[in-house]
Amino acid sequence: MCPDTSRRRGEALTGIRSISWSQCLGASACGRYVWLLMLCVTLAGCASRVVPPVPTTAAHPDFLYPTVPVAMQRTFGAEHVDLGWRYLQIDDLRSADREFAAALKSHAKIYPAHAGHGYVALARKDFDRAVTAFDSALAAASTYVPALVGRGQALLALRKESEALAAFDAAVTADPSLTDVRRRAEVLRFRNLQDIIEAARAAASAGRMSEARIAYGRALAASPESAFLHRELGIVERKDGRADQALAHLRRAFDLDPMDVASLVQIGELLEGREDFAGAEAAYRQAAALDPSADLTARLAVVSKRAREARLPAEFTAALTSEQLTRGELAALIGVRLEELLRQAPERQVVITDTREHWAATWIAAVAQAGVIDPYENHTFQPRTRVRRGDLATAVSRLLAVVAANDTALRARLDQRPAIADMTQRHVQYPAAAVVVASGVMPLLDGDRFQVGRPVSGAEAVEVVERVRALAARALNAAL
Repeated sequence: MCPDTSRRRGEALTGIRSISWSQCLGASACGRYVWLLMLCVTLAGCASRVVPPVPTTAAHPDFLYPTVPVAMQRTFGAEHVDLGWRYLQIDDLRSADREFAAALKSHAKIYPAHAGHGYVALARKDFDRAVTAFDSALAAASTYVPALVGRGQALLALRKESEALAAFDAAVTADPSLTDVRRRAEVLRFRNLQDIIEAARAAASAGRMSEARIAYGRALAASPESAFLHRELGIVERKDGRADQALAHLRRAFDLDPMDVASLVQIGELLEGREDFAGAEAAYRQAAALDPSADLTARLAVVSKRAREARLPAEFTAALTSEQLTRGELAALIGVRLEELLRQAPERQVVITDTREHWAATWIAAVAQAGVIDPYENHTFQPRTRVRRGDLATAVSRLLAVVAANDTALRARLDQRPAIADMTQRHVQYPAAAVVVASGVMPLLDGDRFQVGRPVSGAEAVEVVERVRALAARALNAAL
């Protein structure tokens, strides 16, 4: 290309004017004249090409000027980068491409010219070529911001959002002042995140848990402090049978959002399933404090009871499934499951001499003082004696009398005298059997028989006690 300088053209013209015709008579003088004439013609040709002015309105305002580094600005051909940019911004794409090519022809290491080619391709909507050109610039300078921004724009046009976002992020890292690029990256990040979340939810809804977990993992990689993402992934992990991972994500969700009741409920359910009743109780209690509901109250009541039972002696747990329940075990079952009801019974003084070392001594004393299970006349309780259905009926009938004090409908039912095939009304245990049968707490067995002498298992006793507790809860609610 011709040097764009009026100074050189002036020197050439001055040289021509200083030569006289006589000086041209000699061969050497004529040779110089011819050389000067040729230079003048060449410069005149250069002078005829108009350098584009700096445009007042840019044709492509969202393109980033390919700045030439200071160390490269004195390199021969660097001026073509600016010329190419001026042509690009007046939308003379052919001239712009020519100038950027001239820069690279002059010096192959002028990598801003590659970025210039990339922007020309971007203006032509030749996005693949644009990416290639920007990559050439980045191969020479990996943090060159104009090439990173242009590459992001080209990739975005190619619908390669993740790669575009990576390019924009790299540009902002290199130059934090690029607020427009930062904003574009955030919008793109949000849009990309929304697409990933929708894909994750769709996979979870279709039962493709592994695919959903991977998608949620990608979403969390983009937004690691998102409470709802941790919660939704925790739920997916739980459905996929990965309890430990589920708990970790749900706990993280609650850490990030202390008002996240849904995560607390999920945590409570997981811990309850693991029989960590104390942990489940704490989770439900926190949830109920944030958002009280009947459901949480019911859950809390169940796990609170089971949490207390989890702290009970191993003998109590064994009693719940024993084949033949003992008097001491029945006392413990009633004392634990019907503690509030026992407090409502009139208290009496009793003397018991044989339970001090027994594991259920506290509950034996409680049921005896409430008049539910009497000690024998010799002041022994005999806690290891097997319980028969008649014994259970006697204890339960006394508990029902306490419940009926606050329940008129139940009191009327307890006055009934049902027919029992294996007992007459004169039988010593008929009154107790009639009360428990009429209340529905202890059903008759085969052939409408009560079988007062039949041994009671732990499971049967648990069912009976739970029915009594349900009647007590109903009576209490009615009173309120």
